[in-house]
Amino acid sequence: MADAVAALVADGTVPADAANAAIVLEPPRDPSHGDLATNAAMALAKAARTNPRELATRIAMGLARHPDIATAEVAGPGFINLKLQPTVWQAEISAILAAGADYGRGDDRHEALPVNVEYVSANPTGPMHMGHCRGAVVGDALASLLAFAGHDVVREYYVNDAGGQVDVLARSAHLRYREALGEDIGDVPEGLYPGDYLKPVGELLAAEFGPAHVGRPEGEWLALFRTRAVDAMMDMIRADLALLGIVHDVFSSEAALQAAGAPAAAEAELRARDLVYEGTLPPPKGETPDDWEPVELPLFRSTRYGDDIDRPIRKSDGSWTYFGNDMAYHAEKARRSSALVNIWGADHAGTVKRIEAAVEALTNGSVKLDVKLVQMVRLFRGGEPVKMSKRSGNFVTLADVVEEVGRDVVRFMMLTKRPEAPLDFDFADVVQQSRENPVFYVHYAHARISSVLRKAAGLDLPTTAPLDRLDDEELGLARLAAQWPRVVRQAAAAREPHRVAFYLADLAGAFHTLWNRGNDDPAQRLLVESDPGVTAARLQLATAVAQVIRTALGVMGVTAAEELR
Repeated sequence: MADAVAALVADGTVPADAANAAIVLEPPRDPSHGDLATNAAMALAKAARTNPRELATRIAMGLARHPDIATAEVAGPGFINLKLQPTVWQAEISAILAAGADYGRGDDRHEALPVNVEYVSANPTGPMHMGHCRGAVVGDALASLLAFAGHDVVREYYVNDAGGQVDVLARSAHLRYREALGEDIGDVPEGLYPGDYLKPVGELLAAEFGPAHVGRPEGEWLALFRTRAVDAMMDMIRADLALLGIVHDVFSSEAALQAAGAPAAAEAELRARDLVYEGTLPPPKGETPDDWEPVELPLFRSTRYGDDIDRPIRKSDGSWTYFGNDMAYHAEKARRSSALVNIWGADHAGTVKRIEAAVEALTNGSVKLDVKLVQMVRLFRGGEPVKMSKRSGNFVTLADVVEEVGRDVVRFMMLTKRPEAPLDFDFADVVQQSRENPVFYVHYAHARISSVLRKAAGLDLPTTAPLDRLDDEELGLARLAAQWPRVVRQAAAAREPHRVAFYLADLAGAFHTLWNRGNDDPAQRLLVESDPGVTAARLQLATAVAQVIRTALGVMGVTAAEELR
């Protein structure tokens, strides 16, 4: 295609600067149109001052002379549909087998700094629950996808260990500490965390300190119990994440960030550029001026960067706002990253603009922040909503779900829809062995191939498989398997790991369709003992497909099934 455009430039048909036109070369939506389609003629026609279809005819004639192109046909107003020679797809099967697990892997490591993917970042006030699960899987799969595409990646967790919620945690731990020492605490007071998960924390505190902190003023034990409780909660969270195979590279502490003076440094930098000023906010919506008193606060000029209003970085008492801390945290991340990706719950949608504005201001636009919002997961059992867990207080724990259905099922299901769409997780459906269950359907494809390869181990087959024995439908499966490198590039560029799950569903479906031909006609099966040549060719194709399935599942953090029970 590049040669065809260069030829048009060389003979003066189009000016040289037109060679950078937005030319698309991709598989058509309708496979009957060929293997590839391009809009080159329509993209270049204006510069060439000619009719798009006339230019398409000329380009197609040149493309048709390429040895890898079987046909080049003009369609519609000037599209060009290309069908490649069977030898191209035969060679791609061999390429998949030669590359193995590296097929589709990117090697573009030109960036000096890594891409930072921050995900989970749940408040350290309790165990992981299913409200955290989807973002955790999306973030971890995205990090793996970016790494596979050739980026250096840092997986980060931001620990919100400053502020009122960790003080509540400390008070709740102190209550359980007294309980562990034998005190009858009765019902947990409103405003404290009621879950039984704090009982072991209380027992550890009792074992460490004995009754030393019973009856003492809160100011004498709050900071100590806060530190101990946060550490215990983070150990619990790490253990929960490990059940999903998730391990972070960096844990950044909000409290440590404050202690290091990062928010003040960010404020000083912005003030020096007249991006922070003393001002008042407009009245909150729905309140009359009589109900509201204006207070002068330091405001960041986020409206310069597309936000609705300027944002306060400090409260009236001088303490930092959530935004003030987050601004400093993102500035710190940006100094060690080439790009930032945040995986947030959909309830954080309102804060995206202000953080994007802060990153743009603090980096002069040199570091891009991409925020992916993840919708909630609704839990069902046989169509009925799942009741909340009493042991946990008021939520269903991630550990309980993984224990029941397994890590692979949980991870795969979290990627079966776009993250911005709600996802229903039915305990009965996700373990059902049916075509409607995408987890089973993909695993079944790999297990079927594994079973056939085990059966074929003792057959006397040609050393070199005659891949020219594969028919067009079989080569169609090879065409789909050959899309894996393209899926990797596009999914990584869009920061959308769910595309891998969508692709796997298509690839598995195509394999099962091919498999089902043998139900009616034994000559169409993968193993045809009377024809070693076609058997060898089909087994090579199946092995290549299994390799792509295995690799793609690996990017999702899912283990390919060798057999199903």
